[in-house]
Amino acid sequence: MSLSKFLPKTSPPEPDFCPGLPAVLRAEAGGDPAGWASTHRDTVRRLVAEYGAVLVRGLGLAEQTAVAAVFGRLTDLLMTEREAFAPRAAYPGGVHSSTEWPPNQPMCMHHELSYTLEFPGLMLFACVSPPSSGGVTGVSDSTAVLASLPADLRARFEREGWLLTRSFNDEIGASVAEAFGTEDRSAIEDYCRANRIEFAWQPDGGLRTRQRRDAIVGHPVTGQRCWFNQIAFLNEWTMAPEVHEYLVDIYGADGLPFNTRFGNGDPIGEDVVQLLNEVYEEHTVREPWQAGDLLLVDNVRTAHSRDAYEGPREVLVGLADPVRLSDCSLHSEGTTQ
Repeated sequence: MSLSKFLPKTSPPEPDFCPGLPAVLRAEAGGDPAGWASTHRDTVRRLVAEYGAVLVRGLGLAEQTAVAAVFGRLTDLLMTEREAFAPRAAYPGGVHSSTEWPPNQPMCMHHELSYTLEFPGLMLFACVSPPSSGGVTGVSDSTAVLASLPADLRARFEREGWLLTRSFNDEIGASVAEAFGTEDRSAIEDYCRANRIEFAWQPDGGLRTRQRRDAIVGHPVTGQRCWFNQIAFLNEWTMAPEVHEYLVDIYGADGLPFNTRFGNGDPIGEDVVQLLNEVYEEHTVREPWQAGDLLLVDNVRTAHSRDAYEGPREVLVGLADPVRLSDCSLHSEGTTQ
């Protein structure tokens, strides 16, 4: 399905929008993408709030400095990542590389850092260099996903939340230092206590953590009920079978780099994970990257993914406008935490 519904050349720009599709804007930056971003900031932010995601095409973003300038014009505050599940490089100006993830393995739908107590309200993705094939960043409306889930499953996750378990090592996923920004045990323990994370140091020096979070939240601005988590993405059954078999063989079933459970600690069955990924796919729309594209995503209302790809791919990322989980309480019965 194509998202290319481009604008007539009007000022300010307005999208030709089809329900269920992100807005797509044709930018005429004239060689000054930061200037365009400054001029059209209010319009772009309004469209993100209205539609959940906006793809800006034609900015001509070709290097980190220009990307940082545009990110800075369009956001209120760019964040430093904490609790990353996989490594990524940090560049000047609040710009990050994409998460290091095998190109031949897709990253299924998720909301960035939805397992933390403070997470980005806005995600920005700038395509400096598209791959030769694949690598699309798909988007999915979390309100539609929530509405499509079976009522009993919705009720259980709303009642119990979800549990993320992590086993840090220096081979798979983010290391302790990459996740917490330090190797100092006291500092890590202080962070865990302050962020409601249970932790246990292992005899080999490794670290295991558990944290329970809400699975359904209220949007911090609109109050809309949103399916907001990484239950499917970080679950063992989303892994390719050969990857899952290898990791269990090396680390054991309880030592996987990350896994998810129901909030009471019960395992989440393969059938549930398959259902979640199928519902996501039903509500996913994709537009192949073009060089210079910019995608802005409301991180609470809209999940995002990354398809497998071939060839070099450089998509730079901004995590912006932090939101506290405590600001996302559901305004209805059944609110967790």
